[in-house]
Amino acid sequence: MHKIFLENVIFYAYHGVHDGEAIIGGKFEVNLEVETDFSKAATTDDLEGTVNYVALYNSIKEEMEIPSKLLEHLGNRIIKRIQKEFPKVKKTILKISKLNPPISAEIEKVSILIEA
Repeated sequence: MHKIFLENVIFYAYHGVHDGEAIIGGKFEVNLEVETDFSKAATTDDLEGTVNYVALYNSIKEEMEIPSKLLEHLGNRIIKRIQKEFPKVKKTILKISKLNPPISAEIEKVSILIEA
């Protein structure tokens, strides 16, 4: 098996439980790891033999544009979409982080991780 990574992708989005988060928004970081077999692409230099990382990014971007209260809900939507749209993907690891969360503490980010 082979892996494709989208690392430290930053989005400005409107996810959160607090009313202000839905209005003001904030920065989110997404990291995606997908396991697939891209041996055909490695030998033929043909995009059809792999998972297109631009298409992966676009799917994530579209889901990030739909507000959710919880990162868990957002992450589940992204995972389900990848499973549906990319049948060559055998395993997915998704990490979503909310940067500078509204917590009364000095904290860089809070994150969720889903493996499917």
